[in-house]
Amino acid sequence: MEEIVDATIENIAVTNRANLEVFSATLQHLAETDRDIIVVTSDSRGSGKLVPFGQKFPEQIVEIGIAEQNLVGVSAGLASTGKKVFAVSPACFLTARALEQIKNDVAYSNNPVKLIGISAGVSYGALGSTHHSLHDFAVLRTINNMIIVAPADNFETEQAIRLAAETNVPVYIRFGKKQMPLLSESEKSFEFGKGRIVREGSDLTIIATGETVAPGLKAAEQLENDHNISATVVSMHTIKPLDYKLLASVATSGNPIITIEEHSVYGGLGEACASFLIQNGYHNRFKIIGIPDEYTVTGSQQEIFNHYGISGDGIAAAALGLCR
Repeated sequence: MEEIVDATIENIAVTNRANLEVFSATLQHLAETDRDIIVVTSDSRGSGKLVPFGQKFPEQIVEIGIAEQNLVGVSAGLASTGKKVFAVSPACFLTARALEQIKNDVAYSNNPVKLIGISAGVSYGALGSTHHSLHDFAVLRTINNMIIVAPADNFETEQAIRLAAETNVPVYIRFGKKQMPLLSESEKSFEFGKGRIVREGSDLTIIATGETVAPGLKAAEQLENDHNISATVVSMHTIKPLDYKLLASVATSGNPIITIEEHSVYGGLGEACASFLIQNGYHNRFKIIGIPDEYTVTGSQQEIFNHYGISGDGIAAAALGLCR
């Protein structure tokens, strides 16, 4: 039996945990005083770190089984009655098998379900392309009435879950599996649609989302130490609505811009940024780092990251090429 995660407010996001653990601890804390918090899972309470939640709040968790379309439909029904529903399922299945239900039952019907895509991107590693969610940003960006969020660290995770619980529109939040470092001790503001500057620089801007922000920061440190290149690093945790004000601000400098995402290079963060920039007359040198148009290589998440240049070394090399 899994150990119950301590969900006291003081320790939810003060250590480097997996974001999913912080998600679970935050939900437990909220559920202690809010009986409307309901978790619906598709045989995912273990992988979603929700065993402790189920032990503490057995009447506030619903197990659907491996039936993602039903998961979303039931969640939409509960949300329509005023419940604060968190629908938890592997991102690859939630946003593919249940896409019609997300489009119609949730977004079109304006049922404020919080869709939680777990083990997102290439977190499933060697299980391969069938289990990777490299399409979720792209497909959900095309659906009206949907906020799309990829927290980068424990702080962003806690804040995103608290904010989602009080938001009356549909939200999709994706999480990976590994432990994540706290990115910044100084920047303590969080709002959907507002990017978070976690490092200031003057020569280059790195815009990343989710678990790719950490290697973006590592690349910035390498560029500073080895090449005297100063990089701003932005955690663009909200893919939709995108922070156009911040994007315009960094573009105005004329510095090169690199985007990084654990997603296909098609339809995600990079293309959203590029579309805004070109349509608004910005001409910064620009590069998208993500997963190319191919079935991914087999390996762990880190091995896949390294292969596609989503690493400190890979991002720093791309930045050098862009700056020169």
